[in-house]
Amino acid sequence: MSPLMAALSLLAFALLTAGTAVFVAAEFSLTALERSTVEANARSGDRRDHLVRRAHRTLSTQLSGAQVGISITTLATGFLAEPVVARLIAPGLEALKVPERFVSGLALALAILIATSVSMVYGELVPKNLAVAHPVPTARFAAAPQLMFSFLFTPLIRLTNGTANWILRRLGIEPAEELRSARSPQELVSLVRSSAQSGSLDPVTAVLVDRSLQFGDRTAEELMTPRSKIDTLDADETVLDLSQAAVRTGHSRFPVIRGDLDETIGMVHVKQVFAVPYERRATTLLAHLAQPLTKVPSTLDGDAVMAEVRANGLQTALVVDEYGGTAGMVTVEDLIEEIVGDVRDEHDVEPPDVVAAGRGWQVSGLLRIDEVAENTEFRAPEGDYETIGGLMLEKLGHIPEEGETVELRAFDPDGPIEDPVLWLATVVKMDGRRIDQLELNKLGRRDDRDEDEHEDEDEDEDTADG
Repeated sequence: MSPLMAALSLLAFALLTAGTAVFVAAEFSLTALERSTVEANARSGDRRDHLVRRAHRTLSTQLSGAQVGISITTLATGFLAEPVVARLIAPGLEALKVPERFVSGLALALAILIATSVSMVYGELVPKNLAVAHPVPTARFAAAPQLMFSFLFTPLIRLTNGTANWILRRLGIEPAEELRSARSPQELVSLVRSSAQSGSLDPVTAVLVDRSLQFGDRTAEELMTPRSKIDTLDADETVLDLSQAAVRTGHSRFPVIRGDLDETIGMVHVKQVFAVPYERRATTLLAHLAQPLTKVPSTLDGDAVMAEVRANGLQTALVVDEYGGTAGMVTVEDLIEEIVGDVRDEHDVEPPDVVAAGRGWQVSGLLRIDEVAENTEFRAPEGDYETIGGLMLEKLGHIPEEGETVELRAFDPDGPIEDPVLWLATVVKMDGRRIDQLELNKLGRRDDRDEDEHEDEDEDEDTADG
């Protein structure tokens, strides 16, 4: 081979490798781009940003075109470069006294290795890593040649892409032309938690975002203040009774009932006291002041509950169960606390929902299982209960008295499922037939406890022998 032909062949090899690099860069950069980023750049950018948007909107076609381009340039590179490189290597092998019968095969093997390595590194790995690290500028560079190639080879691309889509449809999968850029709440929650664990997101911000994302999955039943904790006023009571109830409880809103909560006629606010002259407060009945109250089903999701509560001036709604009875009441404060945590002011007389107590925690019996897990190390198994008080009642099998205890099985998130952790739950305070406050103390795994008990028995025997 003449020096000129060798030089031209090597130049063609370099150009084909560059072509492979362009197709690889286009493939990975277009895949890495979010639709929102592409659209924003197209609105404020130049012609290249519009080309990127055009390519991104036909992503499936462009990826097929990139694959066709990579295949063509790679095959052409091998066909052209390997013989040329082999001829260039052969004289060197002969100079090294390699037997003549081995020169041809060894030269070809080395040529394949060299050509493949150069094509892989410069034609695939370098542009791939560049596209992943800087997808926007890479896409702006590669979109135009990619679109041009796809236009020129449209028949071949349609054939290959159509065949692949046909196979997908036979498998029950509908092909998508654009990349799905939306993320489900579950995916976002996972992203937030992993970001917090890696230190990319502040823990306080991560908790706030995590709670906000999960808010929509909550139901009115999970968000409400339960019926047993609602302070009410009777329709025959007066404005003076309203002011006294506000002082006694620290609450500003009260459902007005006729008999019980199932017969709620409306809601009164403590500010209505000031609209009634002082001399008439002892005689003005609350039935005349009660305002209509919004009612929502217990299964309504958190976002819809928020909309209903914000839509009425009282910023409160009654939660109705499937039988038509009143299950509880949900307020703006309940909704805010679901996102930011316990909100307390000078009128709150009850203890916080979770308080560290010795080696464990004192918690409200009304806390949901997931709320207990967020604030303590207790991870309850699944069951037919919503609250930690409900779990304790299920294990006891009766209405407990203050001071009663029960062992609860929980799971260590870092340990095996079949090796539960034992906790001791103690009733601290009852509110009628409801567990108001209970204390959780971690006992450890049963094997660990058995070992401790054996050690204690051995110590007792040694003491007796002594």
